[in-house]
Amino acid sequence: MENDIEFNSRLNLEDLRASVQQVKEELSKVIVGQKHIANLLLTALLAEGHVLLEGVPGVAKTITAKLLAKSLEVDFSRIQFTPDLMPSDVLGTSIFNLKSSNFEFKKGPIFSNIILVDEINRAPAKTQAALFEVMEEKQVTMDGNKYLLESPYMIIATQNPIEQEGTYRLPEAQLDRFLFKITVDYPSLEEEIEVITREHNLKTTKLAQIVNSLSREQIINYQQLITNVVVEPHLIKYIAEIILNTRNNPFLYLGASPRASIALLKASKAFAAINGRDFVTPEDIKQIAVPVLQHRVIITPEREMEGITSVQVINDILQSVEIPK
Repeated sequence: MENDIEFNSRLNLEDLRASVQQVKEELSKVIVGQKHIANLLLTALLAEGHVLLEGVPGVAKTITAKLLAKSLEVDFSRIQFTPDLMPSDVLGTSIFNLKSSNFEFKKGPIFSNIILVDEINRAPAKTQAALFEVMEEKQVTMDGNKYLLESPYMIIATQNPIEQEGTYRLPEAQLDRFLFKITVDYPSLEEEIEVITREHNLKTTKLAQIVNSLSREQIINYQQLITNVVVEPHLIKYIAEIILNTRNNPFLYLGASPRASIALLKASKAFAAINGRDFVTPEDIKQIAVPVLQHRVIITPEREMEGITSVQVINDILQSVEIPK
């Protein structure tokens, strides 16, 4: 009984859980279904990670990102990636000031808290590479000077499937910097009816229905709080075994990197906290393994021709790795 009392007093997650639930309720005013997407977006936010949303046009990828930003009291910017977009259009550029006779750095739209990078795979590699440093180190180096970005900082990128015309495949180094890749599917019949009905009854804009429910200070505090979530040594080993299996799997040409191990750790801690626990369980790790890993592994050409997907291979690995007791 004493152990229970001591356990319950380790971390106070009531405020965090209530705040997350409030954001979910705000999103549900507009977004029909797709509750797992809201869960993963908030998990990524609290784990200080970036998210890649993939789906065909028209499945609410962009509006979901905008609604999340609207529900938070933070700055928001949107960058539409196109084939002619230059790195300076994203990062900013140095402009000569005639009054001071010096060059001054004019910050680009990447300097915000929540950044929506729309259709990221429509820009060529040169522009995509502009995001490498900012996603990993939360800073921009320009003309020998470093410019730090303010917390919280999160990039939500959308992309159409690679098969769509006029798209560029994201390089592996870019993909590895996203905490999650979330696949946005078509709605079910019931959800489609609800989408149409809501649109028919809409009397104002979708964004006008959303109110701020989570402040910048709260987000930063919750991000710090999550670092104290307990992960037992046998679960750290469990994460390592899952990652190692991706590297030894005969169906995979490329396995997950150590960055994937860290991503799985951070995401599982945030996922546990959102669910009101100050400790990680094997189920937390299994729940977020697919969005953490599916974009970090590459299927061998032979298996890809057979129609085998990375999601299937990851699920097979999760089945084969022994769950710690």
